[in-house]
Amino acid sequence: MAEPTPQVPVQLGDSAALARRGTQQRKRWRETALVWMPLGVLVLLVGIVSTKNPSFLSLGSIQALTVEAAPLLFLALGQTLVIMIGGIDLSVATLASFASVLLALWLPSLGLAAVLAVLAITTTAGGIQGYVHAKTQVPSFVVTLSGMGIFGSLGLIVSGASTIAVTAKLGWIGWMTGMLGPIPRDPLVALVVVSVIAACLRWLPIGRYLLAIGNSELTALLSGVRAARVRVFAFAVSGLSAGLAATLLVSELQSGAPSLLNALLLPTIAAVVVGGTAITGGSGGLSRTVVGVLIISVLRVGIPVMGIDPSYEQLVYGAVIIAAVSLTIDRSKFAVLK
Repeated sequence: MAEPTPQVPVQLGDSAALARRGTQQRKRWRETALVWMPLGVLVLLVGIVSTKNPSFLSLGSIQALTVEAAPLLFLALGQTLVIMIGGIDLSVATLASFASVLLALWLPSLGLAAVLAVLAITTTAGGIQGYVHAKTQVPSFVVTLSGMGIFGSLGLIVSGASTIAVTAKLGWIGWMTGMLGPIPRDPLVALVVVSVIAACLRWLPIGRYLLAIGNSELTALLSGVRAARVRVFAFAVSGLSAGLAATLLVSELQSGAPSLLNALLLPTIAAVVVGGTAITGGSGGLSRTVVGVLIISVLRVGIPVMGIDPSYEQLVYGAVIIAAVSLTIDRSKFAVLK
């Protein structure tokens, strides 16, 4: 009678450890790609555009590019924090347009108080959206889509659907624009604010909380993170960034309008995801967003330079967002893709 074949025991612990190491290695490769790929794309874009138009690398063109990028950087600042927690803010551009109307109306009579009041209003508006999203568990997409309609309507009502010129006391915000030697003030102001927020995220616990919620809110809650407060904070900063973008643009154009910044919604989202912040949350940061803003700004300038009809601009942004999301999305978070 034949001897039974001995069964080799399966080392489940070893296979699980190997699987974990493989997952960690893939995440490390993914993080490395998210850091370096946007820089490569930026260099490639600059090379293509400068080949078509060598004057693109002139001092005047670079100055104009950074001035145009400054309001977008402000809007992308708040959007980055919201996307880091796995949300999205569709109202940030219309809130900024509404803020520009309020600032243009109030600045001649209130001066500095008008600036502070507008920033307080936009921060509160963003925080309220975050509170509604966190407490009612309504997706941020729905809450901010409603906010987009509300702020857009308020801007039209308050302005009478017209552009409001700033007639006095522009000096309270005029220092934000102009030149500081060969360097435009607009991007300097934006970079200073972004650097301060980035330092807070780096050295204070709030930065870890944002990423923890984006990775797994349940795990963050079990670790003692007050997720609702963090969500309110992220949306409040998004509201503040809308107010800052409006202030900068009113300073430059000396007027406000109910649709002044509306066209920057898609470029704002594109800048964040192209920079390497995952749309699913849990990965990203403001330094990546700065690179993303530069990529989108080069695209905005380069589209007409390369002979592409400007009417295709939104189409390009849509394609860029789809491509960036497909590369940055963390598919391990989804058992089923919906």
